[in-house]
Amino acid sequence: MGEHKVLFLPHNIEIMVRDGENLIRAAIEAGVHINASCGGEGVCGKCRVIIEEGKVEGGITEKLNTEDIQAGYRQACLASIKSDLVVRVPIESAIDASVLKMQSTPRRTAHIKQMDFEELKEKGLFVPPVEKKYLELPEPTIQDNLSDLTRLVSYLKIKHDEHRLEVSLPVIRKIPDILREDGFRVTATLIRPVRDTGKTRISNIQSGNTSDRNYAIAMDIGTTTIYGQLINLITGSVLSEDADFNGQISFGEDVISRIIYAEKPEGLEKLHKAVINTVNKIIKKIIKQAGIDPDEISTITLAGNTTMTQLMLKVNPKYIRRAPYVPAANLYPPLRASDLGMELGNHVIALVYPEVSSYVGGDIVAGVMGSGMYRTDELTLFMDIGTNAEIVIGNREWLACAACSAGPAFEGGGIKFGMRATKGAIEDFSMDPLTFEPMNITIGNVRPKGICGSGLITIVATMFEIGVIDSGGKFNLDLNTRRIREVDDICEYVLAWAEETQIGRDIVLSEPDIDNLIRAKGAMYSGCLTLLEQVGLHIYDIERIFLAGGFGSYVNLEKAMTIGLLPETDVEKVIFIGNGSLLGAKMSSLTNRIRKDVAEVVIKMTNFELSETASYMDNYVAALFLPHTDLNQFPKLKARLDARRAPRK
Repeated sequence: MGEHKVLFLPHNIEIMVRDGENLIRAAIEAGVHINASCGGEGVCGKCRVIIEEGKVEGGITEKLNTEDIQAGYRQACLASIKSDLVVRVPIESAIDASVLKMQSTPRRTAHIKQMDFEELKEKGLFVPPVEKKYLELPEPTIQDNLSDLTRLVSYLKIKHDEHRLEVSLPVIRKIPDILREDGFRVTATLIRPVRDTGKTRISNIQSGNTSDRNYAIAMDIGTTTIYGQLINLITGSVLSEDADFNGQISFGEDVISRIIYAEKPEGLEKLHKAVINTVNKIIKKIIKQAGIDPDEISTITLAGNTTMTQLMLKVNPKYIRRAPYVPAANLYPPLRASDLGMELGNHVIALVYPEVSSYVGGDIVAGVMGSGMYRTDELTLFMDIGTNAEIVIGNREWLACAACSAGPAFEGGGIKFGMRATKGAIEDFSMDPLTFEPMNITIGNVRPKGICGSGLITIVATMFEIGVIDSGGKFNLDLNTRRIREVDDICEYVLAWAEETQIGRDIVLSEPDIDNLIRAKGAMYSGCLTLLEQVGLHIYDIERIFLAGGFGSYVNLEKAMTIGLLPETDVEKVIFIGNGSLLGAKMSSLTNRIRKDVAEVVIKMTNFELSETASYMDNYVAALFLPHTDLNQFPKLKARLDARRAPRK
């Protein structure tokens, strides 16, 4: 077990990989091209390599004869690395190695940031907003005849130094019977105030000692998908998690269509019920998976964009899409989860993440909190990449934010063979710089059936650097390859022939597909530039980039910079935080410090409406090229392109 060293010849490129890694994936990680168009299923037989030293598992198929096998040939897509290796990639014709080396830059993805529970404790941040306190109360007598509530409150003050307590009527109704169930041995659940001047609320009372059983739920209420986690508030661990498609999808896939539907008679009620039904399904699943008593759940923290939040709360969202784009509220008070229709006990408090504006919602605020960018001196860029792209720039002193409609290209939408990142999607790609033959890698190593967002970025960036497409996204028709063709006056590149696919059709990338990607990345990049201009800074000033969203952990960072989706920077500065909304919701469940900081952060975040900012359209038009009209903003890429175009000796 552990890691193995793999040396690829004749390129002399070395890479460290984990035990059992697929050999063709290791090659693409190293930037070594191996012909492969079937996605890694083994049917095309083009990814033949020679194992000169070391051991692999698998890779022997009917496409290799006995002589091939004895000579060490294996099919790379079916071979797993089991030791240090020396692998020779056969070259059928004389290929200039210097050309290959230009392509041999290892692909790198962002570092993944995970919340360190021990770090929270070390910094004194682990103070859950909901705590349980066990009490052994003296039983009342004729001489000691305090009321049950006074007895409970008094001993919380005496034994646990709890002051400024308040209690609701539902809890008062429970107190008499609960106190007497186990001889006045009880556990009180306390909800901490956000502000130091506030009161601590007694939200529940249970007989016996249940102080070691305290749980919370964290949820991301996404437009497409809802994610939930069940968290142990004693240990900080995630006990179970689940996700499901938001039931509102049947009323429209985007927020605008749902806002329009909400304006119809009974529309708001239907949308509210749809999202709550999905939430309840997930709650039921994660409770069952964890095997806990639902009565031990104390809070549920929810984060979503502004539209999703208002629909969940059954608040009319119609003014979100109308100028001046005003949400119903920025901050929400603690609510009873059961009042929202959630199938949780009456004592469970729902904590809803606040929003900044109509299009910068609680999901982005949660991502900012989870990333910790609001606590650092580094000038940081936060990007949540999806159909609606949100951008935050700043540090502990200030924060500026904006949202832009990037379109669905990053999620496979608007692309002829685009698809979500599921089995069969081309997620990685390389190309022989002389023959222009593809190397397709699919999710699940099966025959391809489409292209997902991360794959699309890598394909377009690779084609641009090799010269298959120009800066405007147009194919070079002078290249000697049958894969570039014109169909119905539209130029396209054949990634996989029909017999190599699951769908029985050629999978192609067309110029309109590339144009859609350029528009999407242009919206993101111009949003960053515009925000920086508004605060008097330049893109070179950025010291740290946080990526949130579905494909951030898989996207090749160099390729994302090559097409101008991300500003060109040291890849070591880029950190992927995954589902930022869920991360922020989880952290708020674990530490009251985050809840205290949230209100200040929302006030601090200055929102810019890009549609009302004059320079945004100029920046957008300038970004509608690969990577940009001003190549000086991408000096490393410019140097690579100049080296490629220079006459070879």
